[in-house]
Amino acid sequence: MPTETRFSTDDLPVEDRFDAWRETISRTHAPLEMTSEHTGDFHARQHILHLEGIQVWPTLFRSLTFHRTPRLIRSFDPEAIHISFVLQGTHRHISGGHEHVYGPSDIHPVDTSVPFALAATAAGPLVSGIGLEIPKALIPLPQRSVARAVGRTHPAGHGAGALLRGYVTQLARDIAAFRPQDGPWASAVLVDLVTVLFADAAGAGDAVPERSHRRALTLRIRSFITRNLHDADLDPAAVAAAHHISVSHLHRLFREDGTSVSRWIRERRLERARRELTDPALHGLPVHAIAARCGFRDPAGFSRAFRTFHGAPPREVRAAAA
Repeated sequence: MPTETRFSTDDLPVEDRFDAWRETISRTHAPLEMTSEHTGDFHARQHILHLEGIQVWPTLFRSLTFHRTPRLIRSFDPEAIHISFVLQGTHRHISGGHEHVYGPSDIHPVDTSVPFALAATAAGPLVSGIGLEIPKALIPLPQRSVARAVGRTHPAGHGAGALLRGYVTQLARDIAAFRPQDGPWASAVLVDLVTVLFADAAGAGDAVPERSHRRALTLRIRSFITRNLHDADLDPAAVAAAHHISVSHLHRLFREDGTSVSRWIRERRLERARRELTDPALHGLPVHAIAARCGFRDPAGFSRAFRTFHGAPPREVRAAAA
């Protein structure tokens, strides 16, 4: 069952904050040496979602440098891959004589079994990012393929990198709404996306289990649908054509998740319509305009579907929010 924990230096005396942060990161990730110019007034926050053997943790902290040394590796090694998603700031990673600088457009994994130094520099007051901790044993690829993919920078703007970044960002944003039954699915999706990302980078696509390909494809399709809900012509045929698969294959993917393509599109449209109706910035837009923005051609049909799904008509939901 997924659980969550929080840490904030704001709850501690100033003189204890940096040491407490070092201890927290050593438990969350692995033992590290840390240095910072801000030890006298250090600020950091971490919110951890514990899944089945995997951790996702959005975090904020002041600029500092991490060192994972051979001595610390010998003392304790969780044998995990840490993947950083930088939201604000830059990371400079040095390992094995190679240096990589990465920021918000990049994904950079590190291996807890390999020594490294990492300087995290804030673009403003604090570095902002999301950490993903995944045991190497969960990644169903040959060790040499994982090793080839780790320690290099991957693009976060397209392909498996974009899917992984989008999914991790969504998990971090929606931690408070996370339900116990979501844990196995979330863990499986994270494993599959990391597997596909690493296999692509290592040229080991043949080693990826079929389930990982299917799950990554399903997530790619869902992301496409979400971006195109405004298109009233979005239907199973259009979705299948955009992904170069047959309509029957598309239906099979959604049946595996206990739903249908059309139902999933309709429900996402109705959820977006509710968000837009209750958005103060869109209060001046008529209901029929909101319906059109969400892909509904017929205002009357939209009102009926909205009431059935949300239990109240659109105008009543908008009035209650106002």
